[in-house]
Amino acid sequence: MSQTIDQIKPSYPLFREPEYVDNLARKRDGVEEGHSAEKIEEIFQWSTTPEYQELNFKREALTVNPAKACQPLGAVLCALGFEKTLPYVHGSQGCVAYFRTYFNRHFKEPIACVSDSMTEDAAVFGGQKNMFDGLENAMALYKPKMIAVSTTCMAEVIGDDLNAFIGNAKKEGYIPSEFPTPFAHTPSFVGSHTTGWDNMFEGIQRYFTINAMDDKVVGSNGKINLVPGFETYLGNYRVLHRMMKEMGVDYSLLCDPTEVLDTPADGEFRMYDGGTRLEEMQDAPNAIDTLLLQPWQLAKTKKFVQITWKQPSSHLNIPMGLAWTDEFLMKVAELTGKPIPDSLTKERGRLVDMMTDSHAWLHGKKFALYGDADFVLGMVKFLLELGAEPTHVLCHQANKRWKKEAETLLASSPFGKEGKVYTGCDLWHFRSLCFTDKPDFMIGNSYGKFIQRDTLHKGKEHEVPLIRIGFPIFDRHHLHRMTTLGYEGAMYLLTTLVNAVLERLDDETRGMGTTDYNYDLVR
Repeated sequence: MSQTIDQIKPSYPLFREPEYVDNLARKRDGVEEGHSAEKIEEIFQWSTTPEYQELNFKREALTVNPAKACQPLGAVLCALGFEKTLPYVHGSQGCVAYFRTYFNRHFKEPIACVSDSMTEDAAVFGGQKNMFDGLENAMALYKPKMIAVSTTCMAEVIGDDLNAFIGNAKKEGYIPSEFPTPFAHTPSFVGSHTTGWDNMFEGIQRYFTINAMDDKVVGSNGKINLVPGFETYLGNYRVLHRMMKEMGVDYSLLCDPTEVLDTPADGEFRMYDGGTRLEEMQDAPNAIDTLLLQPWQLAKTKKFVQITWKQPSSHLNIPMGLAWTDEFLMKVAELTGKPIPDSLTKERGRLVDMMTDSHAWLHGKKFALYGDADFVLGMVKFLLELGAEPTHVLCHQANKRWKKEAETLLASSPFGKEGKVYTGCDLWHFRSLCFTDKPDFMIGNSYGKFIQRDTLHKGKEHEVPLIRIGFPIFDRHHLHRMTTLGYEGAMYLLTTLVNAVLERLDDETRGMGTTDYNYDLVR
């Protein structure tokens, strides 16, 4: 045996040893009934052609490797951002195991989330009994201050009514009538994780304020509210706190999972830690305004802010890059009357200096990118500021208005004139684009690594390296602690981009005596 107690090997290089190579080959030839290597290679090469791309973009009833996740995933993240809140999913246990492992793999942290484990009988007769027992048990075992309830496909297909079920659970004494239980219907088969975040946040807004507006006066608490949306870079929450404190602004960050998703290893397990206090949400209608930091994914939140809270919800773009961070800080200064402090002005100057330093390496480089609507827009804006050229811009979950906005943004710069925008497309579409109109790099989550592998298989000159920015990132560690918003975030993005360019240059110029005229330290 190649695997011994004294020499434990991971799958690589273990599976490259002769006994495993032979075993896997016999399994493939004798059991799997697969196609020959020649046929597989023939189809692979065909799948890289313009002819295949044309067929690929005619797909209507099949999604391959979607560039999004499902609604309840977003609802769970939203719930985690509130003080001592237990996310509760009305549906099957398998779905909740998926949400937990998805976040486990990204944040490298345990994720507190429960389900009422609907099975076949609940799928036929309804899941009210599951919810009665589930809410009672969750409250007794985990002692939360709030339970935020969302749904999966099973509950939505059979039409379970959360409002009625939770009301009946309170009426029959399974949980106290005053216990906070906001909810949101989050069917997985429509929308995406960003839709689910928006729905859950609107559910929490509604629970705490819809019947308590009589004594609320806009601006009476002197605060501004910040709503982050589906945000997985923990540094972004921290940089928002820092910028507001440096400006001396009184504010509420409505949803902040930073602490519970980044607990220290000090011997104490924290099932709940940090989070936005529930009192802040109750007081939110008294703020001067509520700023939505990812407005394209917060349609229901915005509607509630404007109609129920009577606040303007002033329009902002996601504060990524230079200009849109300027816009954000100037809006905060305008609303609060607080000037932008010298510390942030100096930080801005450092970013401009960095952009000038790196401009020569990024100018003219072509980037294809995919991800959530606001993230993609922010990245495109920053790439244009750097003189880089966004070529293929893909957002799976976006509408026609977003597409028009992205095209207008590209048209605003000479560096964006070749860019094309795709909505409703998945990563299999994106793969075709990387073969037929090769960018220098692609920007996106971990799933892009399969596209990098495929492009490399066609030949080194076809390889499109992946720069990991987005969500989820499973195959690298600790990137979720980084920052992408504000001047600080722009510095991280710029550092990541320019060093990817330089690493690629090194990779291509290591040939001793052939290409190493450029493999030097004078840069």
